[in-house]
Amino acid sequence: MLDWLVPAIILPPILAAAALGLGLLAGRIQGETWERASARLVTGATASSLLVALAAAFWHGQGSIPEQINFGPWLESGDYRIDISFHADGLGLGLSLLFGLFAWMAARFSVHYLHRETGFHRFFMILALFAGAMQLIVLAGNAPLAFAGWELAGVCSYLLIAYAYDRPTAAGNATRAFVTNRVGDAGFILGIYFAYVWTGGVEWPQILAQGAVLEPAKAGVLAACFLLAATAKSAQIPFAPWLARAMEGPTPSSAIFYGAVMVHAGVYLVLRLESVFSQAPLVMALMALLGLATALYGFLCGLVQTDVKSALVFSTMGQVGLMFLECGLGLWSLAAWHLAAHAVVRGYQFLTAPALMHHIAGMPTRPPPAWMARQRWLYLAATRRFWLEEAVDIFTTRQVQGYAADLERFDGSVVDPLVGLSSPAAPSVDGGAPHLGGLPGRVLQRIAESLHWFEERLVLAGVGRDLIAQGRRLGTQLNRIEAGLLRPRYPTLLVIIVLLACL
Repeated sequence: MLDWLVPAIILPPILAAAALGLGLLAGRIQGETWERASARLVTGATASSLLVALAAAFWHGQGSIPEQINFGPWLESGDYRIDISFHADGLGLGLSLLFGLFAWMAARFSVHYLHRETGFHRFFMILALFAGAMQLIVLAGNAPLAFAGWELAGVCSYLLIAYAYDRPTAAGNATRAFVTNRVGDAGFILGIYFAYVWTGGVEWPQILAQGAVLEPAKAGVLAACFLLAATAKSAQIPFAPWLARAMEGPTPSSAIFYGAVMVHAGVYLVLRLESVFSQAPLVMALMALLGLATALYGFLCGLVQTDVKSALVFSTMGQVGLMFLECGLGLWSLAAWHLAAHAVVRGYQFLTAPALMHHIAGMPTRPPPAWMARQRWLYLAATRRFWLEEAVDIFTTRQVQGYAADLERFDGSVVDPLVGLSSPAAPSVDGGAPHLGGLPGRVLQRIAESLHWFEERLVLAGVGRDLIAQGRRLGTQLNRIEAGLLRPRYPTLLVIIVLLACL
């Protein structure tokens, strides 16, 4: 049996990334003199991965490699067990070949494109790690192992968006994309949990077999969790804005991450869980609506873009939206072929974008279509990207910031004086004058007035001197307790207690 061929697809790029990382940490790999060695290491690793994928696909077709391969336990505790397993079916091996090809092409392209760049070696290390992570996603035999690759790919995305980390825009966009994808990761983790509880395991074949006979309500919850992960990773509404921000990274990373490979990871997850989604018609309808909305959003916003990469990324968003629409309508095979064809075309377009920009330098910007120019409201909305990011900020980010500002003011105005601490004046979180309206504002105002009366009548009049001394002693004791609780062993103990309670 040739079972070892499947993990051998994943190992070469990961080992190359580890070797580069150790060399960078030791200070041995640096400067232009080491560029050729770094480039050869990564291009050789990606080429090896591609060749092994070709061999695995051939021998799988000959029946020498089974679909589910198990190499023993990875994590084991009581009844809980996660195996090191791989799923080598047509979908996984096909995408492994496609993604391996683009990883090798991106590495070859980057040799000259990033020549003499400050982060040359760092880029190739992250590219190799990403290539291994994507192979792990599509070849993993169970959900936790796929999630490990999912997280590795997300970290690599963050690092390459922030490739020019000294630029505030690049660092900010990378953070925004990273945080957005963590929302989807919460859905993936919940999906793993519900899969174990309701299907009895986390291996893909078991989830697919048991998911096909789950009750509609349970299947709907399980499918909704994985849909959340898929829509965040593939930049579907309402998570779409992070994809345009990801264009801060170098062009080769844009080509492989957001043109050919990673942006399709969400579609792959949905295709992998076809039998589960088929049991949840409401979730499939939601998936179709989100895909249609994202397709229209990407199409309209793409018409008003004035640079090549922005136009390509919105076109990518629209095409991936159509894939979700196809999956929501039950056209699974069409979505799989659409994924493969789009990856080829879009990856090529991103790699040729620098040459195109050089060719059209000095030419006038393409005007919007005549029908859109006549609809000025639509043109304005498209140029502002339909205010989607602003709406998300209003309903999520700003609300959290407001809660933080209110809690900070309450802590400084009420809690600190009660325990005898003096809090220096500091600007509020939102940068403006302290203000809280409505019923909470009136309640806090009454509390502040009562505290002011207490301080004026008792403390300043000298009646409360003993109270002040007691308060200071209490504050000192509370500070000591707080310092003790902040030692690492106490939070660790609390986490362990919570986990044991959950079990």
